[in-house]
Amino acid sequence: MQITKNSVVQFNYVIKELDGKEVESNKGQAPVAYLHGHNGMMPGIEKNLEGKQAGENVSVELPASETFGDVLENSEQRVSVKHLQGASKWSAGMSAVVNTEHGQRQVTIVKVGKFMATVDTNHPLAGKTLQFELDVVAVREATEEELEHGHAHGEGGHHH
Repeated sequence: MQITKNSVVQFNYVIKELDGKEVESNKGQAPVAYLHGHNGMMPGIEKNLEGKQAGENVSVELPASETFGDVLENSEQRVSVKHLQGASKWSAGMSAVVNTEHGQRQVTIVKVGKFMATVDTNHPLAGKTLQFELDVVAVREATEEELEHGHAHGEGGHHH
């Protein structure tokens, strides 16, 4: 089955900087799942997986505007240290996860005090052109429930 709107796609990925340095990967882990054509995946990834099928591999260089976005100025916020997830002790430069009304967001610690931290809400990979290696694991038709909810369910997708 080819990847088209309303199909559920499972894929593994490796993200590299242009110098070849690997920055993120889910190789050897459960694949990521998303509902194609419903704005649940980076635009550059969706565009390059369109029409592909299980077993295909895609290697593509994508600009920041199609992945993690451009760096936004004035993106620092102060948050309570108790809302930071990912470590028990924090210092400047570390990545953390915070829960927002739009779901989890990865941030970078700029400055940390006893109770409050200043974080940069830009994704750590924002503003970078990156190399993506995508391995399509599976493609299937979405269920009615997935279409109603607007996202994939099951392994690699959303769990209710």
